[in-house]
Order: sequence, then structure tokens, then C-alpha cells
Amino acid sequence: MIMIQVLLGGITRLTGSGLSIAEWNPILGAVPPMNGKQWDAAFELYKQKAAGQFVFQNSDFTLSDFKSIYFWEWLHREWARLMGGVFVVGFVYFLLKKAFDKQMIVPFVILFVLGGLQGGVGWIMVASGLNPEDTHVSHIKLALHFMAALILLCYVLWFALQLLIPKDNLVRDNHLHRYTIVTIGLLVIQLMYGAFMAGLKAAPAAPTWPKINGSWLPQNLETYAGNSYSGVHLIADQPIMIHLIHRTLAYTLFFVIIVWGAWALKVAAKSNSSLLKKASYWPVVLVLLQVLLGIFTVLNAPLMTQNKFGRFEIIAEMHQLVAMFLLMSLMVNIYIIRRQKA
Repeated sequence: MIMIQVLLGGITRLTGSGLSIAEWNPILGAVPPMNGKQWDAAFELYKQKAAGQFVFQNSDFTLSDFKSIYFWEWLHREWARLMGGVFVVGFVYFLLKKAFDKQMIVPFVILFVLGGLQGGVGWIMVASGLNPEDTHVSHIKLALHFMAALILLCYVLWFALQLLIPKDNLVRDNHLHRYTIVTIGLLVIQLMYGAFMAGLKAAPAAPTWPKINGSWLPQNLETYAGNSYSGVHLIADQPIMIHLIHRTLAYTLFFVIIVWGAWALKVAAKSNSSLLKKASYWPVVLVLLQVLLGIFTVLNAPLMTQNKFGRFEIIAEMHQLVAMFLLMSLMVNIYIIRRQKA
């Protein structure tokens, strides 16, 4: 359910739907407008609060157009409510059945709190775009929202691994453990820049491969589209620079994970671990698939259509999905590969 929610968030951003519901109403907001009068009121609220997006981007919108973007944002929020309901019902049921060990209860409570906070982070992100100037939410806050969702995903996965994998199946290797942590760190930075790409809709700025608009190393990065960039803004806001960093990290991760895979297989053979042997293949396969999807995403960027979900958006969503699988495959391996005991 968390993975589906992340994908729904991606669709919401790609279709420019995130500002369509211009108020945070976690309880009553579960019910969408039910008649013409309510739809007119919701549309007027959008025009007033998301004035920047409406005036500069969607001024030709009809009520039918508004309903199409409203749907994705409503579904994204509705799925969040459904997750909360599934969690509460399941938690109370198994608690009454005394199916939990005592040490499991606190992590479950922490998970529920983190999920609630994620909803708050989502609204802070949406609020950043509700003004007369901006046409979209802050890409920085969108990245924070995305990374917080991935923390939830990894938290749940780690919890499951503790229940699924016996401690006797863990492998001890200090050097591979540290290398795996570094690899995950690089991937986290890469995922953040992927969120920057989505938040700024930067893909059409350089829809070419292998070069970036004809250059291996783009020039005059300090200026772009009439704007000047320097310092942090250069590496966090400039679309071509974000392209350059995102692609460079992709190539780096590819080679780092290939080396990691060969190393993990040697450790698996040395420790006679069939579990590590199976788990070590997945990051290698997934990083190759992810690089290919990244290339296809960039090359199809000219097909991006405002407020529509087409071929480009489908490929971009597949790119996001495989990114989650890659992160989880490395989390499984860091769970298996531990430091040697003192």
C-alpha cells in the first residue's frame, strides 16, 4: 500500500494535480464534491488559492478539466486514509488476539505516528504552491515528502525482515557491510535528485542521451532561462545541473553496484550463504533496468503533456517503481550483511 501511495504521488505530480484540492480536510475531505454546486465551489477555491497555477498554466480550464486533476489528488489522499484504516483495524484485531510480542507494539506505534506525520508533511508541501506566484509546489518539499515515504517503506520492510529471517542466516563481513551502507547512501542522494527532476519537470530541459543537449559537460550552468544560479541554488534548482548530477550519479551507482554484486557473491560463497547469494542478484538486475528506464524516460520527455497521463508518464512511473525495488533490494542485503561481532 505504501508503494502504491508513492506511485499515486508520482502521478499527482506528473499530471500537475497536487494543487487541485486547496484545503487540508483529513476527515470530511474523504467525500468528494457530490453535486454541481459543490464542484463549482471546489473549482472557485482552486482558482483563488492556487491562483498562480490557474492564471499562468490552467486559465483555459473548464470544470471538466478541473475534475480530471482533482481525481488524482483526491485518490492520493483517499489511499492515505485507507492505509490508516487498514493499519488501525489490523493492529487492534491482532492486539486483541494477543498475536504480538511485547517488543513489537512500540515499533507499530512509531510506524503509525510516522504515517500521520507524513500526511502533515504532504500538506506543508501542497501549501508551498498555494499562492499567486507559483505554478507548482516546492520541489524541495516534494523531495522531503518523497524521502519520508521511502523511510516508511524501509521501516516496514526492516520490521518484516526481523520476523522472516532467522539470525543464524545473517552473514558477517565488516568491509562489505560498510560498502553496502555507502551504496545505499549514494542511492538516497540519487532518489532525492530524481524527486528534484519530477518536481521541476526538468526532463524536457534536456531530452537527449547520451549527451545533455549535445554536450557531455554543459556550459554556462550559472545562467538558465533568464535566471542566475549560484551556490546551493545551482545544485538544487537549476534544471540542467540537476540533469547532470542525476545522470552522473546513475552511472556511478551502476558501476558501484556491479562491484558490490561481484563482492557479495564471493562473500556468499565463502560463508556458504544461499540467502545472500539469492539476494545479491537483485540489486544488479534492478540497477541495470533502472538505468535503461531512466534513458527511456528522458528520451520520451518531449511527449510530456500538461495535466495528462500518457506514455512519458507511464515510463516515468515505472522508473519510480523500480527505484523503490532497488532501494528495498539493498535494504534486504544490508539486513543480511552485518558487522562481525566483537
